[in-house]
Amino acid sequence: MEKLADIGLIGLAVMGENLVLNMESKGFTVAVFNRTVSKVDDFVNGRGKGKNFIGAHSIEELCKSLKRPRKVMMLVKAGQAVDDFIEKIIPFLEPGDVIIDGGNTHFPDTIRRTAYVESKGLLYIGTGVSGGEEGALNGPSMMPGGSKAAWELVKPVFQSICARADGAPCCDWVGENGAGHFVKMVHNGIEYGDMQLICEVYQLMKDLLGMSAPEMHEVFKTWNEGELNSYLVEITRDILAYRNEEGEIVVDKILDTAGQKGTGKWTGVSALDLGIPLTLIGESVFARCLSAQKDERIAASRQLTGPQPTFDGGDRQAFLGDLKNALYAAKIVSYAQGYLLLREAAREYGWNLNYGGIALMWRGGCIIRSVFLGKIKEAFDRNPQLTNLLLDPFFKEKVLAAQAGWRKVVSTAIQNGIPMPSMSAGLTYFDGYRTERLPANLLQAQRDYFGAHTYERIDRPRGEFFHTNWTGKGGDTAASTYVV
Repeated sequence: MEKLADIGLIGLAVMGENLVLNMESKGFTVAVFNRTVSKVDDFVNGRGKGKNFIGAHSIEELCKSLKRPRKVMMLVKAGQAVDDFIEKIIPFLEPGDVIIDGGNTHFPDTIRRTAYVESKGLLYIGTGVSGGEEGALNGPSMMPGGSKAAWELVKPVFQSICARADGAPCCDWVGENGAGHFVKMVHNGIEYGDMQLICEVYQLMKDLLGMSAPEMHEVFKTWNEGELNSYLVEITRDILAYRNEEGEIVVDKILDTAGQKGTGKWTGVSALDLGIPLTLIGESVFARCLSAQKDERIAASRQLTGPQPTFDGGDRQAFLGDLKNALYAAKIVSYAQGYLLLREAAREYGWNLNYGGIALMWRGGCIIRSVFLGKIKEAFDRNPQLTNLLLDPFFKEKVLAAQAGWRKVVSTAIQNGIPMPSMSAGLTYFDGYRTERLPANLLQAQRDYFGAHTYERIDRPRGEFFHTNWTGKGGDTAASTYVV
């Protein structure tokens, strides 16, 4: 009898190749297909030679080579390509078979596709896969959501190939329809924030303290051995020490224009749609946009002047301690905002998210993995209804202890004309969140003045709205009250 595969995969690019090698190493037979069919033969006769792979030259052949219920995973470019492959796969499947999208798909598309595929009698999963090339090969973090009935069918494969933290798999069921891809999107938004914060610290070290890359390498090496231990701090440590064949520090040779694939932008747009102040992550996205305007910045640098960065001759080691505290505190705010977005999305879309479980899924394999995430899981274990990480006893104590250094870093950067958009946005959010009375009373008065938008009063119950005829010339008619 012809051998059948446990799972099929479409898309043999870097992530796809490494993920199927991971699957095969865990004892699974994998059928593979690629739109450029020659890649199938190259893989089966190359990295996959002598291993349990079945090369397919068509989608029909791929589906025929799978055990029932069939499981077909796509790792293709997000967008129309996913819809196109779904249409090509459906004719060769039977009720109860599973289609899986493992790409960086925008969650509304996954909501739509889940409903569509289920209408055909099939099951659908949209799963975030984080960890890059290395993670795909050795154990990624995986965040599956979609058709609940599909989870038990793919669970043995997913939890075998994913990373593990404290013995637990960094993969569990997230929730209905687009929940998995939403959680991955927020993961990527937090990743944007973490990376930008580290880059801002790097620029302050370089431009204000005059530190060389090897000196910065030593600082990040030390930081990675303590509470800032994380994958991103670790790779920053390594990048700052890396030299080319000519002995030159490579990071110093890289053009300062950052790319992005859209997940950070999606996170910011979702926050605006849901009314969540995702300020730190939003600034990290805009920082990449500003970096891309390289030619304009060069021209502007020749016309617009500011202070010349000068360290005041104080204790450099003490200031590095302040930098460490600022990075840690801002990181707390970034995650706090990300979790606020998760909670609001769960309310909006009817998802039952396990917030501590999500932190555990991010503990290993993914780009934002860190010891920090263990503390987030503990926070939600203590209080599953926690409204904001800043109110958890552990994180509250840490932020309050770090804020003096955080303020010194941000104010020093401002005084020296060094941009720290995400670091300062995090501090501004912290100050806004802890302020009992913000100036929105004046803002609401302005709105009522020019648009009769009404306002509530501090001496009357919430939900009662009032309008003032500010000029004496307007009428008593007020605009309807609504929240965007």
